Amino acid sequence: MSGSPENDFYLPPLARVAHAGHVKRCLSGLPDSQVDLDSGRMAVAFYCLGSLDLLNMVQVKTSETDRESWREWIWEQQISGNYGSGFRPGPFMSRSTQGATAHTDYDTPHIIMTYTALLTLAILRDDFSRLDKKGILSFLKACQREDGSFSTIPGSGETDLRTLYCAFVISHLLDDWSGVNVERALAFIASCRTYEGGYGQSPFCEANGGTTYIAMAAIHLAPVTSNPLTPSEKQKTIDWAVHKQHPSGGFCGRTNKVADACYCFWLGGCLKILGAGDLVDSRSLASFLATCQFKFGGIAKAPGEHPDPYHTYLSLAALSMFPPPISATEKSNGSSWTFDPLDPLINAREETAKWARSYIAIPR
Repeated sequence: MSGSPENDFYLPPLARVAHAGHVKRCLSGLPDSQVDLDSGRMAVAFYCLGSLDLLNMVQVKTSETDRESWREWIWEQQISGNYGSGFRPGPFMSRSTQGATAHTDYDTPHIIMTYTALLTLAILRDDFSRLDKKGILSFLKACQREDGSFSTIPGSGETDLRTLYCAFVISHLLDDWSGVNVERALAFIASCRTYEGGYGQSPFCEANGGTTYIAMAAIHLAPVTSNPLTPSEKQKTIDWAVHKQHPSGGFCGRTNKVADACYCFWLGGCLKILGAGDLVDSRSLASFLATCQFKFGGIAKAPGEHPDPYHTYLSLAALSMFPPPISATEKSNGSSWTFDPLDPLINAREETAKWARSYIAIPR
């Protein structure tokens, strides 16, 4: 007699050591296939060190000398000037290679890189004694536009929900929302909602899994007394998100698209925030991500593709929220799929999120 589907379920081991090796190699230098990411080194550092953090391998796979070197490099990217203070993507725009502290209009802080810098320093357990907290509040004010959205850098035309989310996380970690007009920001989020129940990057854009997660996280981070979503709006968003789980087990980012590993986090996180995480089929999700593992380490966007730190990190983050059920036939592999819990609102391991809140918050 054949076994039940649950007993027949089998997962190969999650190649934790190989994945740690992939992101550590990328910390030393990006492969040729990913050199286009060099202009966003701060984000790359976050995905690499964040992956090690989720794997609980920061202390195991790195030396204190390495960690101190990375901390110093991040602090060299903290710059200040007319627009306040924040972090830049890297030193490539600076006339100095020594980590200049004053910025010009052509070398300003970047709001997304400020978000990733703060989380990366928390992963490295920095005490944030060098953080210009008041300067960051000024920087956030300089980035918010009249419609409530935020530009990536002051005066830039580049703006969408991603930058708004970063501003909200930064304000949440500082425990000070004086740099943000929350009411206008929430109105901008509402303007990005589509008829499907998802959210586009900007008004009138197609609903996307990444920006829908961002919208839900930002709404739940906001210091408001009541949820801006009506019960019917919430349910419609849940319905839209849960139907993005593809027959392959992964999630697709838009309607009628193929599955992509990163959306396992974006849409899984959205459902988790909305209290509907039980609707995610964690078994098929893990099966899909298992097929995205590259044989030499790292996780790709889809089976057969090249791995990269971005998809590796977000795949591991998804598994931190939705570990697969461990059946009797896979107990030998079950421990490789076990993770510490993740804070879905700020996208960090709960222990790291707790550290960030403790050390970044402005004293009252």
